[in-house]
Amino acid sequence: MGKRIIAQRRGRGSTLYRANSHRYLTQVRYSKKIGANTQATIIDILNDPGRNAPVAKIKFKDNTTTHALISECSKTKDTISIGKDAKIEPGNILPIGKIPEGTPIFNIETRPNDGGKLVRSSGTYATVSSHDASKTVIKLPSKQFKALNPDCRATIGITAGGELKSKPFLKAGTKWHIMHKRGKLYPRTSARAMNAVDHKFGGSNLGVAKTVSRNAPPGRKVGTIASKRTGKKR
Repeated sequence: MGKRIIAQRRGRGSTLYRANSHRYLTQVRYSKKIGANTQATIIDILNDPGRNAPVAKIKFKDNTTTHALISECSKTKDTISIGKDAKIEPGNILPIGKIPEGTPIFNIETRPNDGGKLVRSSGTYATVSSHDASKTVIKLPSKQFKALNPDCRATIGITAGGELKSKPFLKAGTKWHIMHKRGKLYPRTSARAMNAVDHKFGGSNLGVAKTVSRNAPPGRKVGTIASKRTGKKR
């Protein structure tokens, strides 16, 4: 009797495929104070197991603190300017409508005051492409263009921690811990390399269709569901 394949077991939601979110540092969002013209100081740079980018603890003038993603070359005791009158310098936070065209930005809001949703991974950045009366167009790392409200906030610069992926793992155990804390299975095994009992592509099962009927039961709905065509367009 065959087993459930990995894609089916993952849907069960057991601890093997669940990220250790209780170990994550905090939720990193723009503070409500960031709407006004103010300044904050980086008092510490922390490691968050849930993300590659380092997280800074910043302190406002009224001694309240919050956490934020920082740009490359930022360090402790640096001052961050926040608001529409801030200078165009790495690390400062402004509405994208006030940022000149061609400026790299990250941690971008999709709607005003949503806290930041786009371009938050280490070493990534988007570019301000053009301005209009009612929208600002940005170019994402995927080369796609997206129109946003000019009041959406963003941080100027490139997300810190971009060189982290250049460091070799050296040991399989190190890679296992990195993947495990994010709920990802490691090592990954090719379906063709498995036995027929473990996957329908395993063993000598060559040329098995990946498509699944839309009326299939939930346990079988794995792969390409009711696709009109598969393969690369030529």
